[in-house]
Amino acid sequence: MNRRKFVELGAVALLTRPLAAQSTQAAGALSPASKTLAPAPTPSGPFLLEPLPYPLTALEPHISAQTLSFHHGKHHAGYVSTLNQRIQGTGFEKQTLEHIILASQDQPKILNMAAQVFNHSFYWNCLSPKPTAPSKKLTKDLGKHFGSVEKFKQAFEDLANGIFGSGWAWLVKDAKGTLSLVATQDAHTPLTQGLTPLLTIDVWEHAYYLDVQNRRKDYIAAVVKTLLNWDFAQQRYDAS
Repeated sequence: MNRRKFVELGAVALLTRPLAAQSTQAAGALSPASKTLAPAPTPSGPFLLEPLPYPLTALEPHISAQTLSFHHGKHHAGYVSTLNQRIQGTGFEKQTLEHIILASQDQPKILNMAAQVFNHSFYWNCLSPKPTAPSKKLTKDLGKHFGSVEKFKQAFEDLANGIFGSGWAWLVKDAKGTLSLVATQDAHTPLTQGLTPLLTIDVWEHAYYLDVQNRRKDYIAAVVKTLLNWDFAQQRYDAS
C-alpha cells in the first residue's frame, strides 16, 4: 500500500491532491523545537495524523494542553485510524481526502470519518497562539457581508452557540465570492455544498468540556475573540 502524507496546511488546493510520502514527524518523532507537540501515532493506512501546528500549551489559558492532547491525540487520531480501516480494499485508498468526501455521499460510514478528519485538520489551522487580524481586503469584504468585523464575530458566536448538540460553525465563501456563515451538524462539512471554508469552530463537547464543562459559550467566545487564525483564513480567501 502506498503511503501518503496528510497535509494540513496549504492555502491552494488544500487536501485535493495525492499525499506525499510519510515524514519522520508524522510517525511521531518530534523536532527539538516541538518537544511539547502531541506525538502522532503511526497509522495502518494511507492517511496520517500530522502533529499539531503549535505546542500543546500554546492556546492556554483558553484551550488547555489536556484538551488538545485528548482532542488531537485521541479523537482526531481515532477518526484517521477508522477512516483507514473503512477504506481498506476500496477504490478510496488512493484518493484524496476531499475526493472521498465528495464521492461517498451514499456511504455514511466512510463519509463521516473522512469529513471528521478534514474538519479537525482544518480546525487546528483556524486557531493561532498569537494575535492575528484580517487584512484590509478581507476586512472590507466582511464589512460588506456582515456590517463590520465586530458584527461578523458576534454573528459567528451566535451561530456556534445556536448549534444544538454536536457540529461545526463555518465562515465560507461561495463560487461568486460571497461570504456567509453556515452550520453543519455532526461530521458534515461545507465541501459537500460546493463552498470554500475559511474558518471553523468545533462545538463537539470534546473540544471544550475538560476546560469549561457546560459553559460552551465561554469556549466559543475565546475562540472568536482571541484565537481565530486570520492569516490562515486570508490564505484560503486569496486562493478561492
